[in-house]
Amino acid sequence: MDGETGELFEKLVEIVKKLRAPGGCSWDREQTHESLRPNIIEEVYELVEAIDSKDYDAMKEELGDILLHVLFHADIEREAGRFDINDVIVGITSKLIRRHPHVFGETKVKDTEEILHNWEQIKLRERRENSSHASLLDGIPKSMPALLVAQRMQEKAARIGFDWEDIKDVLKKVHEELAELEESIAKNERSSQTESELGDLIFAITNLARFLGINAEMALRKTNEKFSSRFRHIEKKLRELGVENPTLELMDKFWDEAKEHEE
Repeated sequence: MDGETGELFEKLVEIVKKLRAPGGCSWDREQTHESLRPNIIEEVYELVEAIDSKDYDAMKEELGDILLHVLFHADIEREAGRFDINDVIVGITSKLIRRHPHVFGETKVKDTEEILHNWEQIKLRERRENSSHASLLDGIPKSMPALLVAQRMQEKAARIGFDWEDIKDVLKKVHEELAELEESIAKNERSSQTESELGDLIFAITNLARFLGINAEMALRKTNEKFSSRFRHIEKKLRELGVENPTLELMDKFWDEAKEHEE
């Protein structure tokens, strides 16, 4: 960190302290980890949106907002006497050094796959120092979107060899899960059983995405955006025609029109 960066960071830390200090901002002083929780989630999604749209000015702003949240949470803990921002920085610095032995140590690696394998093994070793029952899957936030959780679990399992060898096997699993869902629907089974079969299918498709090197969450996000764009086109055309109760055939026509415009 150069001198200017250090000074700027220290200034921001002091601003946060002043906001939360007596005589500062009453709203800022009232905030807790719990009250700020929805805000930081929102800020992360706003950053993701800026990244997706390649809006670099917005990225700069959203990164600043997230940094502010980091400092806010650290300052709440400083006041509680448990840790402060320095402890946060020391922690992440030590972690990066420990988990990059091929950079900061003598470990030799041949490719990125081996780097990721070593990373997971080091994480697991660290967790087992605190608990003999630690799992490779520990540390995946349960509050993340389920699609992200599924892909992260699959990635972690694959890094220690628990994986299909060929994409044909992955596709076979997808077809197998689809057949089980169709069977459940045909039997008119209870909703919980059908839900379970649908979940298995989604999990298998997510694994297919991972095997293809595709982020399932991003793929679905792009499809959502595509649907939104096409449906908005339908709404626009119906407004132009003054149609309030359109037929499915008319809406399909405008849907196909929107698809043609994309191409």
